[in-house]
Amino acid sequence: MSHDPAAAPSSLYLGRTISLLTKHEKQRVIAPVLETSLSCEVNTVSAFDTDQLGTFTREIAREGTQLEVARKKARIGMRIAGLPLGLGSEGSFGPDPMLGLIPWNVEFVLFLDDELGLEIVGVAQGKSNFAALLISHPDELQDFKDRVGFPTHQLIVRPDSEDDTRILKGISTESELAEALQWAFSLSLAGRVHVETDLRAHTNPTRMAVIKSAAEDLATKLATPCPACSTPGYTVTTRSGGLRCADCGGPTDEPCQEIHTCAKCAFTETIDLSKGKMADPGKCKRCNP
Repeated sequence: MSHDPAAAPSSLYLGRTISLLTKHEKQRVIAPVLETSLSCEVNTVSAFDTDQLGTFTREIAREGTQLEVARKKARIGMRIAGLPLGLGSEGSFGPDPMLGLIPWNVEFVLFLDDELGLEIVGVAQGKSNFAALLISHPDELQDFKDRVGFPTHQLIVRPDSEDDTRILKGISTESELAEALQWAFSLSLAGRVHVETDLRAHTNPTRMAVIKSAAEDLATKLATPCPACSTPGYTVTTRSGGLRCADCGGPTDEPCQEIHTCAKCAFTETIDLSKGKMADPGKCKRCNP
């Protein structure tokens, strides 16, 4: 079934089936968002072990960038399902981009439409609950468990260090944790156990919420048509700072201009954000150094 890019984005994918490759239940948050927004059907594909493309627990290194892996997942799902439309999701973790002090999560939900030659990416980011602790006794874990939200957020246990290949994942109850600690201490040569948060989507509600936000960003992009060719995916691609401070009138880093670009044709549009708008003095480096 082919579709016309001139059709309204809200109806372009009406009744269409879109594949989503996932091992870790990401369909729980991605499917409802896109199905509601696009009136499509998201078909979950689980016949491929996505851990082969990389694990957060470091047994398998991710080959390629976050975007490349999301694209690869979409392609694999499309191939297995035999569909021209597909979704792939991939996350990354590191320090926050502002001060580098807070664990941070960036999520991509990528959409491919082979009929229109489209690739559109929904992006979201936010604070992560990633944390790790090396303990010599189970009593040392209480504050850690409270801080990371156990048992709602599950844990991972290894003997000796974060690099030990012996590993138990998805620990979600106090009894499971007690058994895992006993197992790890029995194997440890140094009498220590490494405990960390499980970052897989289905074990980590904080991460799952960021994935949902990325799906919402994607849905918004897919529902926004290009003014020139009506292809979905018309979105902001560049923002430039310089919005004037309401107090001193000097330039700030707040955006004063946006450039919108079509995902298909060469159409771009520059939007002036400065008309009738001034920046909060709290965002001004001169007024609030």
